[in-house]
Amino acid sequence: MGPRLAPLLAVLAPYVARVTPYARKLRPQYPRPGRTDWRRWIPSWRQCLGGVLTSIGLSGMLLVVAYAATDIPDNINSYATQQDNVYFWADGTPMARTGWVQRQAMPLKDIPEDVRWAVLAAENASFYSDPGISFKGISRALFRTIGQGDTQGGSTITQQYVKNVYLNQNQTVSRKFTEAMIALKLDNQMSKDDILEGYLNTSWFGRGTYGIQRAAQAYYGKDVGELNASEAAFLASLLKGAGLYDPTLNSANRARAVERWSWTLDRMVDIGKLSKAERAKYTKFPEPLKANPLYDTGEQSDYLVELASSYAKKAGNISDKDFDLGGYQIYTTFDKKRQAQLTDAVTKARKDALKDDPENAKTAHYGASSVASDGRILAVYGGPDHRTQGYNESNATTVSAGSAFLPFVYAAGLENGIHKTRDGDTTPVTGETLYDGDDKVPVTTPEGPYWDRSGKVVAAKNDDGESYGQISLHRALELSVNTPFMQLGMDAGLDVVRTTAEKSGLLSSSLGAQVPALSMGSSTPSAIRMASGYSTFAAGGKHTEPYSVRLITKNGTKVVLDTPDTDRAFGADVAEEVNSALADSFRTAHPDDVPSSQQAAARAGSLGQVAGKAGTTQDDTAAWYVGTAKAVSTAVVVYRIDLGKSLQPLPLKGIAGTTDDSVPYGIWSGAMSPLG
Repeated sequence: MGPRLAPLLAVLAPYVARVTPYARKLRPQYPRPGRTDWRRWIPSWRQCLGGVLTSIGLSGMLLVVAYAATDIPDNINSYATQQDNVYFWADGTPMARTGWVQRQAMPLKDIPEDVRWAVLAAENASFYSDPGISFKGISRALFRTIGQGDTQGGSTITQQYVKNVYLNQNQTVSRKFTEAMIALKLDNQMSKDDILEGYLNTSWFGRGTYGIQRAAQAYYGKDVGELNASEAAFLASLLKGAGLYDPTLNSANRARAVERWSWTLDRMVDIGKLSKAERAKYTKFPEPLKANPLYDTGEQSDYLVELASSYAKKAGNISDKDFDLGGYQIYTTFDKKRQAQLTDAVTKARKDALKDDPENAKTAHYGASSVASDGRILAVYGGPDHRTQGYNESNATTVSAGSAFLPFVYAAGLENGIHKTRDGDTTPVTGETLYDGDDKVPVTTPEGPYWDRSGKVVAAKNDDGESYGQISLHRALELSVNTPFMQLGMDAGLDVVRTTAEKSGLLSSSLGAQVPALSMGSSTPSAIRMASGYSTFAAGGKHTEPYSVRLITKNGTKVVLDTPDTDRAFGADVAEEVNSALADSFRTAHPDDVPSSQQAAARAGSLGQVAGKAGTTQDDTAAWYVGTAKAVSTAVVVYRIDLGKSLQPLPLKGIAGTTDDSVPYGIWSGAMSPLG
């Protein structure tokens, strides 16, 4: 830097010498001679003027020195060269790649003028006449940065291009100053068209896309050359922050996008780049596609990538923008063989339903997931085709758990005991504790019957309407008798039941209201969370939060991950008893499917035995099977919803089979085969 500054300082030296005597004369003397009272301390106008001129001169010298000392970097940074993200199966083999088609540079001549001017109108209308920086904008941006306010805006397109290509995205005073100096130099060395072309090809538009070409494909499924002014005006709004202006994310985003779209079109008219007649054609907001078609292949891997990328960003503390730039290697927990088996089992069930009952099968949905007792998500079934159904059925909190929820009520009672009187001592509960198993038994509190808001006494009901008399809790879970557990939930405390379910892995947001129906499975957990909850029984009462990524590297360097929590939900003895009852439930319901190893495991009281139970709802809107084998729990749910009409679950109408020929169990056994 010294050799470059020497000539500049030599030129400035005579001017500094000339100014110095005047500066000395103008410098303030306090108290001022010839003045009295407070006037002695007030600078004269000459002194004020001298101070201003001196400040301007020093500032100018500083800018000249900074300009001379700032070089345009030789190498562009990673923001200009997005890479692909690579996803791997649990065995280390490649599973999927994303990002390799998310950037495609387009020559400016292939970008329509309406598209160019929509961006310029929105971001920098004076682009072709400004020197590459905006002094007013820089001042505003610096003020916002120092004040920790909104960091958007304040930059010309040249400055934004410099930030995209040469610098980082940090909102600091030093970075903004360097950005301005490089922008000034770049504006002198590159043509405006070249700068605009570079900017349009390197800017982030959200949905994993960089550049106007990929943005056009991601939001409208067309090349940039096919965009009209209206569509271009929307894409220009994304440059303010795609996370705030993608209208498919939420209603607030849509309102912002519509306002910005309309303003941009009006601005194009104001600067003479769109006629009023053309503007009058665009009265309806150009709705973008709901999802980026560049990502979707229709395969199950799309759902796996969706889960893994969401977890990776959260656990690795990686921003959406950095993740979309690529260069990450994501090693997932997904087991290739288990994924194939689960997918095949659901696909077969779906085909059979379409063949046997095509009308009801059109609205049938199948969610499934396998989770290991240490929290690893091994497989999921998200839906038939990610291109047509973007949401993941394995992660949806849509329908009630029904009687599949009973083990959590049982665990709550075993762990905490019950209260038969309001202030009385706690009474222990065991598997041999007897409860009334008759149908329509009134639910009671220490004060008497429980009345609902309509003034009716709440009564528990068994699925088949059968009465069992006095029955042990172990046997009640084995046979899926509802009435004992509805009362057990009241005796243990509904708050205790809720806490136990949460500690086991169910999300608080999915748990139902704290009323007697909570014990009957009014909650709406996802298949992933139900599998995670049952895995807590297999893990001896310890629960590990489900996770889908075990390792992330970026170009070979490990990314620090927040490890999933493992906490004790209840005692090992409680887990063993619940698991034992679930094993008996499996043997009783499916004696022909019990593997030979099951008998030895049962005799040894091992947690490694095959265990599971069905789940039904009283309104017949969902059918579950959740079970565990070899420390892997799998949950399967079948339900009906006509997404074209509402999100209200519909009666199954036999689509989930019968008790003796259960579709959820058929999927479960196919996914878990061979058992034992």
